[in-house]
Amino acid sequence: MSDKEMNVESFNLDHTKVKAPYVRLAGIKTGEQGDAIHKYDLRICQPNKAHMEMPALHSLEHLMAELSRNHTDKILDISPMGCQTGFYVSLINHDDYDDVLDLIDKTLNDVLVAEDVPACNEMQCGWAASHSLEGAQALARDLLAKRNEWNQVFA
Repeated sequence: MSDKEMNVESFNLDHTKVKAPYVRLAGIKTGEQGDAIHKYDLRICQPNKAHMEMPALHSLEHLMAELSRNHTDKILDISPMGCQTGFYVSLINHDDYDDVLDLIDKTLNDVLVAEDVPACNEMQCGWAASHSLEGAQALARDLLAKRNEWNQVFA
């Protein structure tokens, strides 16, 4: 690992020391008008040991993006990590960590009872053939089973 501080926060995180699953505050950016963007690292798979398969990850992204907004108007974005080990959850003016955990919990429980993947068609999705509702639900089920570990970032 480089001794030089990197511009990207997650590049400064020692991925060999974390223990997934977890949810951690990855950063706060304050806008010129005082709005604060809180970015959370929702890590599902252990870095460099496991990853989510793309159809399941893709469907979980669609489901969480749509269903999370039923619980709050503070969600800005839910973005998958390129390494396929988790998501970034960005909220505006919301710094209550426990409430963020509850929001993720509620959203994942919604995923478990979903009957289809939202916007899973060629008009609304850039790769509509790459989805798995069952895979997304399995990821949600596994993550919820370890709910009591989400606040423990390091091994």
